[in-house]
This record gives sequence, C-alpha cells and structure tokens, in this order.
Amino acid sequence: MSEFWIQPTGGALAADVHGVDLSKPLSDAAFARIAEAWAEHLVLRFSGQKLDDPMLMKFSARFGELDRVPVAAANFDRTDSGLVKDAQEWVAVISSVVKDGKPVGGLGSYELVWHTDMSYNPLPPRASLLYALEVPPDGGNTGFLNMYVAYETLPGELKRAVEGKTCIHDSSRNSAGELRKGFQTTLDPRHTPGAVHPLVRLHPVTKRKALFLGRRPGAYIHGLPVEESEKLLDAVWAHATQERFAWYQKWRAGDLVLWDNRCVMHRRDAFDESLRRLMHRTQIVGEPVLAG
Repeated sequence: MSEFWIQPTGGALAADVHGVDLSKPLSDAAFARIAEAWAEHLVLRFSGQKLDDPMLMKFSARFGELDRVPVAAANFDRTDSGLVKDAQEWVAVISSVVKDGKPVGGLGSYELVWHTDMSYNPLPPRASLLYALEVPPDGGNTGFLNMYVAYETLPGELKRAVEGKTCIHDSSRNSAGELRKGFQTTLDPRHTPGAVHPLVRLHPVTKRKALFLGRRPGAYIHGLPVEESEKLLDAVWAHATQERFAWYQKWRAGDLVLWDNRCVMHRRDAFDESLRRLMHRTQIVGEPVLAG
C-alpha cells in the first residue's frame, strides 16, 4: 500500500495507477482507493501488467457483474487470440490479426469514431476494461472525452436546448459506422432502431450531469422536426468533441485501461493493417440511465 499512488495525466481526464500488480489479490482497502480515483478521473491506466483472462475477469468483476460478449464480437475465429475457454463468454477480442484469411477478433485496424460502448442497449455497460497483449509501434491510439466538462461548458442556449430531451442511439451500425448484419439503412432518423436515452445523464455515483450522446450517425432527438434535431445534434457534437475535453492513450503491451462508460466517450486512430494489435476487453453490466 505504501507504494500505491495515483498520478493524474494532466489532461481533461485520466490518471495512472502506480504500484499495483493486478495479477495478485487486491485488498478491499486498495480497491476502495482505486474506485475513488476512478470516480474522480473517469479513466484509469494500469501499466506493466501481466494478466491472463481469469485475472482480468476477476479484477473487472470488482466493479460489478460481468457483461457477456456481444453476439457480433463472438462470431470470430478466436483460436489465435490467446483467449482461454472459460473466458470466451465474458472476454471480447479486439484484434487486427488475421489467420488463414479470417479475422481473429473484431474491429480490425480502421478508425473508430467517437462513441459510447453499446449505448444502443436499454442498459448500456457502466464500464469497459481494455488490456493490451500486442500493439503496433505507432497508431491505434485511443482518445477519451470528459462528458462532464463537455456538459458543464455548454453555452447557455445549447444547455437549455438539450434539457429534458431524449435521443435515439443507433443499434444498426458499429463504431466504424458500418452497417451491422441483419440491419438495413434507415433514411429517416425518426425510425432509427435502438434504445432511447436522455441527452443529459445523471451519474448514479458522483451525482454529476454528463452529456450522453452515444454516436452521431442515426441519432434523433425525440419531438423535434428532423431538420431541427440534426442542427441541434451537430452543435452539441461540435462542442463535445473539442480537443480540450480529450486525452489520448498511446498503447504499450501490458497496459490495462478502465473507463466509465456513463460519462466518457472514446475513439480509435487507424493504423497499418499489416501490423498486429491484439487486446482483450471486458465490460460491466449497466443500470438504468437516469435523466440529468
């Protein structure tokens, strides 16, 4: 415990947790300090870890019930992913690796737009944990946005405009904007499939308000003409995605990054598709989205 300390990144969010070996048992007191730091900094990075899947699952489960791997993420040949059998239901593989012409995991090497994980579900995950096994020497960085500050700094007119509004979160497309299997393109955003959530969310732990945007394509604000919805969403997104609200993670093998899916959005830079990038991800079951 004497070597355990938190170092903020100096950015709009995120901190490093030093002096913790997550392959070993973690005391309740140590976990309480981590949970407190997480509530304050929204994103935590644990560098230099050496974790197998059961270790990753055990630490993740300290934050709540593990979420099952989405069906789309499970439909890959994951035999070369390092995933142990008992973890296949709970650990998603994020990978650019191709074996015998087939992808080992999901999301390849292309750019991923700003988004909130699985916000198109009625109960979006409360947290995501991403552990790096192999990373390219450059590219594939992950950006994170502080949605508390994005809300708090909204100009008065925009803050009034989003108050009490709800928005559709598109379930038909993935984080790269690609149409998911079984879905059709929706030309009218009023008919976009997916859960409806408040644009301003009250965090159940910190009691702070945050913008809850999900992803831009397919979004629609209930009760507004389509043109007004598009104009308001464009304005809110332009404000929320400013670099002053962002911090970027440059990955190294052994990094474990935990983020709060309730008040953080994230994206990924593209990288050379010939390079290997292999990561294992867990998620924590969410709770009802409270209007802010």
